Amino acid sequence: MEALTRPLAQLGRSAVAALAGMGYAAMLLVDALRLTLFGWRAGQPLRLRAVFEQMRQFGVDALPIVCLLAFTVGIMLGIQFVAALSEFGAQSQVVIAVAKSVTREFGALITAILVAGRSGSALAARIGSMTVSQEVDALAVIGIDPVRYLVAPALIAMLVMLPLLTVLADAVAIFGAALYSAPALNLTPTAYMLQTMSLLTPGDVGQGIAKSAVFALLITLIGVSTGFSVTGGAEGVGRATTRAVVVSICWIIVADMIFSFFLNR
Repeated sequence: MEALTRPLAQLGRSAVAALAGMGYAAMLLVDALRLTLFGWRAGQPLRLRAVFEQMRQFGVDALPIVCLLAFTVGIMLGIQFVAALSEFGAQSQVVIAVAKSVTREFGALITAILVAGRSGSALAARIGSMTVSQEVDALAVIGIDPVRYLVAPALIAMLVMLPLLTVLADAVAIFGAALYSAPALNLTPTAYMLQTMSLLTPGDVGQGIAKSAVFALLITLIGVSTGFSVTGGAEGVGRATTRAVVVSICWIIVADMIFSFFLNR
């Protein structure tokens, strides 16, 4: 009997812990938005300098790796679509296939996974280290709201920079696809890019931007909530950093699936 009930008990505890984590992340989101909009009334104004610093870390510092990865993905998509569509004599559809797959799907997804591994882990590690060393408690003691000081700048910065990185990744990926696909289609790269611009609609780009905004919320909330929940010293910080990356990527993929289902029906 115990062999049967033990897995069920463990499953129940895991489910309760997951729900508690979601509730805690939702509370952090509400508090961060409240302090961003109305914190100045309580003497807790949002620090613009901190927001710009986070924007630099999340966005500007990530430009090289985002561009490199997007360029590589664009070439990969060009190779795959040229090879696949050539079997059906539909080479003319390569341009629209690459453009829509990048703007609707791959640009936002690849950028979010990269930022989750790079910045989401950094958030969890930084806040986790502060939690373990009781710096978060010290902030509260001296009258500084930890959510306003640590969460709100990161949330605003991520909401701004991830969509911008996604748009840049879209452009770079399409350019990479153009360099490979244009000769195979008897086009110049310039003609390929112009044809892409004429075929894309604002809804295609907007779909990727909307996804990236949701991904930004997930990455930030998972990173900060994991950091605040750290226990167990330096070893706990390491576990939290790994958990933040894994959970962020899992939720990004699930959210992307949900978006794709409802936006492409």
